Formats: sequence, structure tokens, C-alpha cells
Amino acid sequence: QVQLVESGGGLVQAGGSLRLSCTAPTNIFAIYEMHWYRQAPGKAREWVASAARNGWTDYADSVKGRFAISRVAANNTLSLRMNMLKPEDTAVYYCKANPPPGSSWGRDYWGQGTHVTVAS
Repeated sequence: QVQLVESGGGLVQAGGSLRLSCTAPTNIFAIYEMHWYRQAPGKAREWVASAARNGWTDYADSVKGRFAISRVAANNTLSLRMNMLKPEDTAVYYCKANPPPGSSWGRDYWGQGTHVTVAS
């Protein structure tokens, strides 16, 4: 059973910062693309940021310049540093792992989510 385990959520004032972490099994983290998604109350889940194992990263426009995604290979951890948080960043944040594009093997994995609440 593959498990992605998120941590680091909490309550923060607008303008503050949080760091989310997602730990994955070694065999998953070494090969898979890793992403952060979020789901606000009453809204669909949306993509936030991605990090491939070759160092490529990408961000949703809504978080570009405020959030930073990184992979720490030493401890199989995907990190999301969130700065200048806004009330609209309030959501459950999920970690996702999927095989590299074009792969004919593997499957997607999701974490259980971690809550982030930004107070105005």
C-alpha cells in the first residue's frame, strides 16, 4: 500500500507563511512526478504546483511568485513553501504522485490532505 503523508497545515493570518511537506516511499519519489493540489470548501479540486525529478517546476497563476515547490531527495519529501498567504488560499492541500508522462505503467497516488486556513 503506497502512502503519501502530508503535514504542515494549520491556521495562519493573511500575509503569513506555512510550509507543507509530503513524504513518499523511496521508489515512488525517485521516479514519479510530484504535485500539490488544493480543494476549497464547495469548490472543485485544483492544481497548485508540480515538480519533476529533473528539477522542472510549474505553478498555477494564482500562486506564482508566492509559493515554492521543491523535492528533497535525501528524505523523499515534497515541500511547498507558501508565502504572502491570502484568505482565498484556504483549502485542503493534497499531495499527488503520478508516473512520468508517456509511461505505460504505474498509477496515480494521493495523500490524505492537510488543512490550511488563512484568517483575514
